Amino acid sequence: MRKLLTVLVGLLMVVPTVAAAQPDAGRPGRPLTVMSYNIHHGAGIDGVLDLERIAVLIEQSGADVIGLQEVDRHWDVRSNWVDQPAWFAKRLKMHYAYAANLDLPPANPGEPRRQYGTAILSKYPIQDFKNTLLPLYPTGEQRGLAVANLTVRGAKLRFANTHLTSNNNAERLEQAQKVVELLSGSRTPTLLVGDLNATPEKPEIKTLTAVYDDTWTEVGVGPGYTIEADNPTKRIDFQLHSAGLRPTKAAVPVTPASDHLPVVASFVLS
Repeated sequence: MRKLLTVLVGLLMVVPTVAAAQPDAGRPGRPLTVMSYNIHHGAGIDGVLDLERIAVLIEQSGADVIGLQEVDRHWDVRSNWVDQPAWFAKRLKMHYAYAANLDLPPANPGEPRRQYGTAILSKYPIQDFKNTLLPLYPTGEQRGLAVANLTVRGAKLRFANTHLTSNNNAERLEQAQKVVELLSGSRTPTLLVGDLNATPEKPEIKTLTAVYDDTWTEVGVGPGYTIEADNPTKRIDFQLHSAGLRPTKAAVPVTPASDHLPVVASFVLS
């Protein structure tokens, strides 16, 4: 009987060791810092066009991946005709992809096309990238969903960046529904960031948070207001995530570099 008890106790002591050895158990996560920022084509609340102070802000945040909205590419004099996504990529030594939601002929023959849209900057190579135009009403401005696939130290990450319409609730709801449709059917950990132009209780935001978790609600401190930058009273800029990403902290840095404030969040990617 004593021998039998000894064997049983030995087996019970082994069980936790076996469980700990299961696949993925104990595997270290990959820390990831993300920024979402509507840069207002680089013009701050002081009226000054200054890409450098935005670049410094990105550096100080330690962001690995950034989703930018309201980004000009050879647009016009308001941004000095600069190719802004290329400028940021060179200045920050990052990979980039650009989504031209507005794509107009050049001001003069032979010059680059005039474009306006969103950009993704990444310390990690962008494996593939696609921009899909979202529903557009007759009085609206074309918006899109930009999606990049990255590999972060061996782990897959899908990073989506969008800027929903500002002046029509019904149009924005259709855009949110289209975003959910476009991102469905994948088990890859997904981050959806952007200027969503609506506050958390609105139907269009609830359409998104029914599928993706709201990072600020989980780990943010305070109201998380992002607009207007000099006296913010609303939270309309978001970082949403799927399973496979665990948020650890979120902040809204104060800066005069745009009419919005950026949202910076840290995650562990499993």
